[in-house]
Amino acid sequence: MPLMERKADIVWEGDLQTGGGRLTVASGAFPELPMTFAARTERADGKTSPEELIAAAHATCYAMAFSNMLKQQASAPERLEVSAVCTLDRVEGALKITTMDITVSGRVAGIDDARFKELAALAEQRCPVSNALRNNVDIRLHAQLE
Repeated sequence: MPLMERKADIVWEGDLQTGGGRLTVASGAFPELPMTFAARTERADGKTSPEELIAAAHATCYAMAFSNMLKQQASAPERLEVSAVCTLDRVEGALKITTMDITVSGRVAGIDDARFKELAALAEQRCPVSNALRNNVDIRLHAQLE
């Protein structure tokens, strides 16, 4: 039996190029989000994309994993700032998510930059979203102690 399941739904109307969709999440944690193919491949214009949602999930999951790692191995962080950039590209004529750049900076008492970077890398290895993407997406981690 799984620990948790989460649900999202989209209603898409029209074709890929001129159509669009409205994404909802069962939790109600955020409002309905509009989505179009143009928002995915050209300009956002106030709409989201699967890549933006994956980046949001990865940044959030990594922040949780790193926060926990720091608490277990050093001291709880005062603050972590995590940014994730998910890159969509054409590979052999098809769309593919190719890279995820995770950038983290933080304030943590009692450790130096080398230890911060070491624990940042270990947290990336334990992050569930990283592990879902691993071996398919190039995950690049950039860590800096403030």
